[in-house]
Amino acid sequence: MYDRILFPTDGSDGAATALDHALDLAAVHDAAIHVLFVVDTTYLGGGAADATTVESLHTAGDRAVEEAAERVRERGLDVTTETRRGEPYRTILDYADEAVVDVIVMGTHGRRGLDRYLLGSVTEKVVRAATVPVLTIRADEAD
Repeated sequence: MYDRILFPTDGSDGAATALDHALDLAAVHDAAIHVLFVVDTTYLGGGAADATTVESLHTAGDRAVEEAAERVRERGLDVTTETRRGEPYRTILDYADEAVVDVIVMGTHGRRGLDRYLLGSVTEKVVRAATVPVLTIRADEAD
């Protein structure tokens, strides 16, 4: 039923909880997991300081992707990793189409805090616009 699972991560505890579910789902279906981090460039301008900021965020994204990928490998599952730049929800949806994934597994809460209330959550936008099923995982209240 599921051959390719997309796991978008922001490196948060909520994403780590969602990864547990993605790993279990992948193990049951012998599926590959695609781990994606999106550097949100939506609100950044074009100055030199911004280039440094974007590069710093890209490095943090690479680290988050590699940490998740290591957990996938520990379970003996195939993994593909990528860090991209752009508007997070749109980039996730574009990647899902390009990689022809069967399901997206993501946390309901990430690092965004106040932005979630002002702009709508990335997860909510993905759920509304995805052409494949989206499994959303709520992190424990303590997280």
